[in-house]
Amino acid sequence: MFDNYYTDKISAVDAKCEAQRIAFAPLTFQAARSLRDLGILEEIGHHRREGITVDTIAKKLGLSVYGVGVLAEMGLGMGILKLAPTTDEKAPLKYTLGKIGFFILKDDLTRVNLDFCQDVCYEGAMALSDSVKNGKPEGLKVFGTWKTVYEGLSQLPAQVQKSWFAFDHFYSDLAFPEALPIVFKNKPKSLFDIGGNTAKWALTCCKYDADVNVTIIDLPGQTAVADKNVAAAGLSDRISTKACNVLTQEQQLPLGANAVWMSQFLDCFSLEEVTGILSKIYPAASAETDVYVLEPLWNQQRFEGAAYSLQATSLYFTCIANGNSKMYRFEELTEAIEKGGFELKEAHHNLGINSYSLLRFRKK
Repeated sequence: MFDNYYTDKISAVDAKCEAQRIAFAPLTFQAARSLRDLGILEEIGHHRREGITVDTIAKKLGLSVYGVGVLAEMGLGMGILKLAPTTDEKAPLKYTLGKIGFFILKDDLTRVNLDFCQDVCYEGAMALSDSVKNGKPEGLKVFGTWKTVYEGLSQLPAQVQKSWFAFDHFYSDLAFPEALPIVFKNKPKSLFDIGGNTAKWALTCCKYDADVNVTIIDLPGQTAVADKNVAAAGLSDRISTKACNVLTQEQQLPLGANAVWMSQFLDCFSLEEVTGILSKIYPAASAETDVYVLEPLWNQQRFEGAAYSLQATSLYFTCIANGNSKMYRFEELTEAIEKGGFELKEAHHNLGINSYSLLRFRKK
């Protein structure tokens, strides 16, 4: 893991500065979003070398000089914006785009994270303390009365759904090209996609291998969406769905899978529930069934920013998603799966640009 997890070398002055950044984080987050969404960063980006004044930005965008001014000054404090050098101290300030501003404006990862935090997490995050105390996603109440976000996913407002799925797919989808050759090395004919969601992985599998048949196992709301997407792709003859809550004991999983796939699924459950899910898979798997788990593990990341994003995502699980899960470390997730009767056979780390881990298990 990263050295600063073990050492505290920051100076007192810098530490106090960082503490202020945290104290004002809700406001500065909204300032960054406004700079992007109001077109201010885009306009400054057009004048990145020479800089542009607040007055000029305001006129071009039809905004008040005051409004652009307070956002630009905060952008300067956050490092999003920089000042163009000048020898005239009385001349109006000219703003240019800093490196941080460039990523907020152009980087897909930053865009997806920012939209997710705004549309899905922001309002509900105020209930984080209550969620920790009660062990429930108290922030979910801003959207509905469901016990978990997954029960109401298909009923969320359109913009919330859009940002949720963009966030969910952006990460795991980028690892698919590297995961496919590993999963299909043993040529599975029948693959169960547990937590298949919108059928993205199932459709990808059928395009990759003409002989595979996929069964998507998920909650009824998700399987209904999957069925529509599968039908639209003309693959209903190879992809089927089974509505099932994997946490209940009443419903049993079907038999006959050569491979079981769970992509960014087990982080939606507590470690105890993870063990329970694998215990439910156990009787449905044979000794030759490969169980694949694709997860972003925060202690297997190449970059500190990626680990930070995963640690922050855990807070979403706490106050919005379900109140009891998180983004896991490699060791704790593996241990929970092995308690369900399986043994780790292979671990492929650093798949895709988001450093996913693909773990392969078989029955002990």
